[in-house]
Amino acid sequence: MKYCFLISLLLLCSKSHSQHPEINTLPTGSSAPDFNLPSTDDRYYSLSDFSEYPLLAIIFTCNHCPTAQAYEDRMIRLVEKYRPKGVGFVAISPNDPDAVSLSELGYSDLDDSMEDMKIRAKEKGYNLPYLFDGKTQSTAIAYGPNATPHVFLFDQNRILRYSGRIDDMEDPYVQPDTKDLQNAIEALLAGREIVNPATKTFGCSIKWAWKNEWIVKQREEWKAEPVSLQEISLDNVKTLIANNTDKLLLINLWATWCGPCLMEFPSLVDINRMYRGRNFEFVSITTDKLSQEVKALDKLKNFEASNRNFIFTGKIYELIEAIDPAWQGALPYSILVEPGGNVLERIPGIITPQMLKKRIVDYLGRYYADNK
Repeated sequence: MKYCFLISLLLLCSKSHSQHPEINTLPTGSSAPDFNLPSTDDRYYSLSDFSEYPLLAIIFTCNHCPTAQAYEDRMIRLVEKYRPKGVGFVAISPNDPDAVSLSELGYSDLDDSMEDMKIRAKEKGYNLPYLFDGKTQSTAIAYGPNATPHVFLFDQNRILRYSGRIDDMEDPYVQPDTKDLQNAIEALLAGREIVNPATKTFGCSIKWAWKNEWIVKQREEWKAEPVSLQEISLDNVKTLIANNTDKLLLINLWATWCGPCLMEFPSLVDINRMYRGRNFEFVSITTDKLSQEVKALDKLKNFEASNRNFIFTGKIYELIEAIDPAWQGALPYSILVEPGGNVLERIPGIITPQMLKKRIVDYLGRYYADNK
């Protein structure tokens, strides 16, 4: 079976790589390829929608990339500063959402779907159109961005005059030495030549639809991870809650007889796969009787819950008090515990995945510069 999977994967790789288009970055001096793409404001945009602007900056960016997120505020400020001076701006997400793995979402609460783009645009107060190219990626193929973000600056005749980074500092907490895009805009507005018309970019690679075979492999690896269920005593629960680690701890209380618990558990497994590469851990504790241990383990195996899982061995009311005195005992119940034992978030009932992911990533940080 293992060898069949490997052979199938190799065939998939060979097929996809032999059929995908060659991607080349649009060279300076080229005309702007047209597009017709949907936006988060429920409109479609093409080049003609920006004809009023003497200059046009097209920024390929996305939701999930830490580097792209690090540039969001600077992008918004550039629009505020230069749109009144005749510079149009448009952001385009080039990624196929199905080519983005859960493990790549560790610095975000959102993926690169149009639905999540709308959430991000609203939360950040985007002051420029944010377009989705993930369905066909035809615009990204035409422009050839190297990473997110990658900006293409065009003059009045829509000839490409600058291509590359926004500036030379990915860390949002440090001022850049060279503000490349701003310098290029200033030069064109003043009728001067751009000193550096092409720069390298740094950020996340473009998630092309034909490069998703490794996601299939990763899913198989996750499926093969061992799933276990261990007994936990009251004293060990107290030690767990004290959280004398450097990790943000998500603890979920559940049971095999609890329908809502079983409904939400797959989302908790996804959340674990998103953030476990950072200072984060997901732990589940079932309140089932020890006589139901085999049944509980079977459920966990079905969920592919390779995180730490426990079954409580003591009295249920002692568990309730040990987990959280504020907990009234209804299942499911989840808490986020900071290092040192402070309860950051209490979630009675079914989790709202989006809310929980946002709480987690806001704590851990959205940028590579963040140390959590």
